[in-house]
Amino acid sequence: MRLQSFALLLSLLLPPCAAALAAEKTVYGLNERVFLAELGSLVAAKLDTGAKTASLSAHNIKRFKRNGETWVRFTPGFGDQEAAPIEKPLARISKIKRRAGDFDPDEGKTYTARPVIELDVCMGRIRRTIEVNLTDRSAFEYPLLIGSDALTRFGALVDPSLKYAAGKPSCTHVAHADE
Repeated sequence: MRLQSFALLLSLLLPPCAAALAAEKTVYGLNERVFLAELGSLVAAKLDTGAKTASLSAHNIKRFKRNGETWVRFTPGFGDQEAAPIEKPLARISKIKRRAGDFDPDEGKTYTARPVIELDVCMGRIRRTIEVNLTDRSAFEYPLLIGSDALTRFGALVDPSLKYAAGKPSCTHVAHADE
């Protein structure tokens, strides 16, 4: 009897806690407009909770050394194809798992190595610095895919029945990793 009472009490307490946690989150749609200040671009993004990392469409991706550090030079893969190249420090190299149709048995690698940079992203009224890997996304509808790592940084709840729920991006403050 005592165990049943405890279980009942616990079940009554959980929903308000869950609601309080949800109240601290921002609801976004499956697709959102984001502003990339460093690139001077407003782009459409797909929010994908099934992907871990964020991916940005880029061309002519080259690594180079500057003052002993590795940097990346790339041309954004959206908008004006004659855009000026962007240079950013390399944050790390990401290993992205290849899908069955993308696997080349002669090459033997089950992953693709992609350069990762840090980029300020404004979605709705929230701006965060997130890691994005660079790859050619020209075959996809959205030039930016935002994965679960970045969605966590945004405090996001994704409602796939919505599109552009956050409205036009309008950010002023950049939150750092400790915020």
